Amino acid sequence: QVRLVQSGGGFMQAGESLSIFCVGTGVSGATFGISPMDWYRQAPGKQRELVATITSDGNTNYADSAKGRFTISRDNAKNTVYLQMNNLKPEDTAVYYCHLATYDYWGQGTQVTVSS
Repeated sequence: QVRLVQSGGGFMQAGESLSIFCVGTGVSGATFGISPMDWYRQAPGKQRELVATITSDGNTNYADSAKGRFTISRDNAKNTVYLQMNNLKPEDTAVYYCHLATYDYWGQGTQVTVSS
């Protein structure tokens, strides 16, 4: 059974940094490695939005709200994708989800709360 297990998250102050990550289990390294990986987030009362994407060969794209502050990366040998978030803002408060795009698998979600 394929699972995306997320770790990290928590309660932060504005301006702080936080890294969250997501490990794929029950999936081969080859399968994980060929799939683009995404991070989404969903704030209370809002739709889930795409935050960042990384392709199998490491090309990245970011939402405008994340550009210059967030960095997505992956380690295919560890079936892991990371999201480094710097200079956090209260508007970054949301539940963050990782997504194995090719197979449409989702992580369980990680709460990030940023206080001003």
